[in-house]
Amino acid sequence: MTTKSIKRNVILGILFFLPVIFLLMLYPSTHNYNPLDIINKNVQDLDGFSSDSGDAVLLKDHITVLCFMGDSPMDNVIAASNLKELVYDKFKGFKTFQIVLVSPFGAEDQAKALEKEISMGEYLKYLHFVFNDHLAIKHVFNSLKSASTLNQALATDAIFIIDKDLNQRGRIDDRTDSELASNKPIVGLNSYHPLEVAEIKNKMSEDVRILFTEYRQKRKGKFDSSTRRADELNQNHEQKN
Repeated sequence: MTTKSIKRNVILGILFFLPVIFLLMLYPSTHNYNPLDIINKNVQDLDGFSSDSGDAVLLKDHITVLCFMGDSPMDNVIAASNLKELVYDKFKGFKTFQIVLVSPFGAEDQAKALEKEISMGEYLKYLHFVFNDHLAIKHVFNSLKSASTLNQALATDAIFIIDKDLNQRGRIDDRTDSELASNKPIVGLNSYHPLEVAEIKNKMSEDVRILFTEYRQKRKGKFDSSTRRADELNQNHEQKN
């Protein structure tokens, strides 16, 4: 065998085994996969709400980013633009994904203006405005776990992730590595703030991705429903006591 043939076979061997080695390196992270925490159950669905498209828009069986835009949606154009660019554009290829913007009756014209402003001519198939009266909107909001409240316009700067089973998702423990090392008190993450670009880009977008991974693993029968993260928190609490 010539030197040239040996070199060619070595190169082909490396090209063949490199992807296998890469997959083996990924295996531990898959094995230690943590699902996105369920922080609240039985979120009120959007039965009885009307939509900008005329079609029924429901939370059930969808992975939803839920926002309360109030009676003046155009006041929240920056928040809506951030969601469009940092979340919508990333997940718009998934059929069960949607962003739902809630406003009271009477805000329909401003909703259309906001959609036109952020769409730049693109058809936003997975973004929906829904409308209802004040009582119905408050009923949905009150079914969520949130440190924020609706203002008089029925708007809030908090946005929420709702899974297909009407569970609110987030993080039981949102401490950084340095905060963990310093034994800082546990701080959860129940909602996200669209004006905080880093939070939407680095936390919310990542959490939506994790949720899609969870449902994909469930379909394949590979999902581990253990509550390892919650168990670890309980163990740490017991050790301190």
